[in-house]
Amino acid sequence: MNKILALTAVLAIAGCTTTSDVYLKNGEQGLTIDCSGEANSWASCYEKADASCAGTGYRIVGTEGTPSLKESEKTLGQDVGNFKSRSVVVVCK
Repeated sequence: MNKILALTAVLAIAGCTTTSDVYLKNGEQGLTIDCSGEANSWASCYEKADASCAGTGYRIVGTEGTPSLKESEKTLGQDVGNFKSRSVVVVCK
């Protein structure tokens, strides 16, 4: 039981980027990429998009999430205590 809890804690800290298929209103198939959490960044969304599209490139259809703080809004240079929600919808080329 302790091993399961330890593994769960490690995964929660490490963060995960998840991808799911989505169909747009115009019928195109796209990908929704969720890279929420403190351990991820917008860059991790775009890296996952590139990997998911197998190097063919992608077009960003939409983004949603918590914007990055300005340096003047950070506490000791860090964004402390704010859960980051980030998701990107892309269409592979």
